[in-house]
Amino acid sequence: MVRILFACTILILTAITAFRQTRRPKDSRPNIVLIVADDHGREAVGCYGNPVIKTPHIDRLAAEGTRFTNAFCTTASCSPSRSVLLTGLHNHANGMYGLEHREHHFSSFDTVRTLPVQLEKAGYRTARIGKFHVAPERAYHFQQVLQGGGVNDPASIGRSPVSMADLCYSLFTEKSEKPFFLYFATDDPHRSNGVAPNGSPVFKSDQANLFGNRPGGYPQVHDVFYQPFQVPVPPYLPDTRAARMELAQYYESISRLDQGVERLVALLKETGQYDNTLIIYLSDNGAPFPGSKTTLYEPGMKLPLIVKLPKPQKPGFVQDAMVSWVDITPTLLDFAGALSDKVYSQGRSFKAIVEQENVTGWDEVYASHSLHEVTMYYPMRVLRERRYKLIFNLAHALPFPMALDLYHSFTWQDVRKTGRKLYGKRTVAAYLNRPRFELYDLQTDPDEVHNLAADPKHQAVLKRMQEKLRRFQQQTKDLWVSKWEFE
Repeated sequence: MVRILFACTILILTAITAFRQTRRPKDSRPNIVLIVADDHGREAVGCYGNPVIKTPHIDRLAAEGTRFTNAFCTTASCSPSRSVLLTGLHNHANGMYGLEHREHHFSSFDTVRTLPVQLEKAGYRTARIGKFHVAPERAYHFQQVLQGGGVNDPASIGRSPVSMADLCYSLFTEKSEKPFFLYFATDDPHRSNGVAPNGSPVFKSDQANLFGNRPGGYPQVHDVFYQPFQVPVPPYLPDTRAARMELAQYYESISRLDQGVERLVALLKETGQYDNTLIIYLSDNGAPFPGSKTTLYEPGMKLPLIVKLPKPQKPGFVQDAMVSWVDITPTLLDFAGALSDKVYSQGRSFKAIVEQENVTGWDEVYASHSLHEVTMYYPMRVLRERRYKLIFNLAHALPFPMALDLYHSFTWQDVRKTGRKLYGKRTVAAYLNRPRFELYDLQTDPDEVHNLAADPKHQAVLKRMQEKLRRFQQQTKDLWVSKWEFE
């Protein structure tokens, strides 16, 4: 009997040892949540200095994390910008030259290795919810689609950010040893588009756009209303009744989005995931007004970027390093322990500097815009340094093309109908007709009004920056580099 008990004990101990050896330890790498707002200009965020807009939950995220003051998209257009975020390649290198949806039909190359695919390969569970707007799906594959959004559709989940957050609960509570990557992409605060019977968008130019706002609101959202006289008008917009009415609607959409951030953070805390989750909040491009979106002037490309580390050491830190959206993929791969020499990116990881004082070597960014809608051919290449900014308008002989929703906006049509010569601090003529090169001293001219490209005193700066910009195009295999010689 003793021998039998001894033998059984040995068998049990052996089984326990074998189980312990084969059981996978819980993956300690952080979960990653990438929140991508649609057209959220940084001038409309409380923590970036706006005294009127109510964004307490985005502001709290900044108070608990790091707020970047020099963060830039590389192209101020939805699909191209998102393709850069999810590949670490400029749009001219990944193939997403313009908008993906409807007749525009742009698509990245099949061979591009995207962030979700690389994170899945590295052992992450990947999920997306809301606006997608990139193609092909097989290249930008996520394991789970919690709910796909429409494209600026008021009935889409992307317009109901609290409901979006609720749909993520299953991901947070899933029994798995693997960390997760969540791509959380709202439609707010993009302009609303009506749809005609033939499927084409309809824009009402004689009244303020509603930016997704609707009577009765959205589930679990407390509507925050703004009066036109309350809102500060940024320098790139005209201070008109039309612009103020649209800004008031725009702000309401942003406050709805803010409540989605609140709910998402609350669920992460409720499920015990918050303290091991990296959260990044940013926007694909600037505000949906002429003078911002689809341009590479500062309002279009200088954007909010908030990074909440899993365990922040310096809550409320402000980082002035210059980073761009081409850096997002390598940074997230770095946090996931999946960045290697085999990962090709045109950006670089800023993981090590999120809370670092006195950063050096992060003093310039490059931007590359090709098209927005398929009819809007106007490629621009940009070098943005601390003080100077160079814009190369490759198709400068053409008038600047405007997106349909911006052209038909109440703000722009009011300027046209009243015959105003000025649009913000620029003349309408200067906005629509641009020279080959635009050189601005942002220290003395933050609104980019006084072009110094022909100024004899700035020829050395111009030449130096032209050489750097051309070298950037060569290094990133930009097909448009040929325009330096042939046009």
